[in-house]
Amino acid sequence: MKFTEDHEWLRAEGDVVVVGITEHASSQLGDVVFVELPEVGTKVASGDEIVVIESVKAASDIAAPLDGEIVEVNEAIVDEPGKVNEDPLGAWFFKMKIADAAALDAFMDEDAYETFVG
Repeated sequence: MKFTEDHEWLRAEGDVVVVGITEHASSQLGDVVFVELPEVGTKVASGDEIVVIESVKAASDIAAPLDGEIVEVNEAIVDEPGKVNEDPLGAWFFKMKIADAAALDAFMDEDAYETFVG
């Protein structure tokens, strides 16, 4: 897995990257009560705000970590947003097809991320 400075985790599955938020982000948000996901087929650029999360504490956005196309979204977290708090590393938000797998090398590994949030 790789991690972003915006507290997203990325898991490569071939040329598809699965994206979710870290346990740190989940705990900072508090109880998640609403999630809005992008539509499948949406082409995104790194930095585009594509997910809206609302919690009892705040509303925030998740930005696309890479350039690509949304190929799948996790409707289960739309129906039950609390899953994000229950299992942050299992409750993924979306999957995106990326053109350049080498772009993942720019992100932190788990040890670097732990130091970052340290």
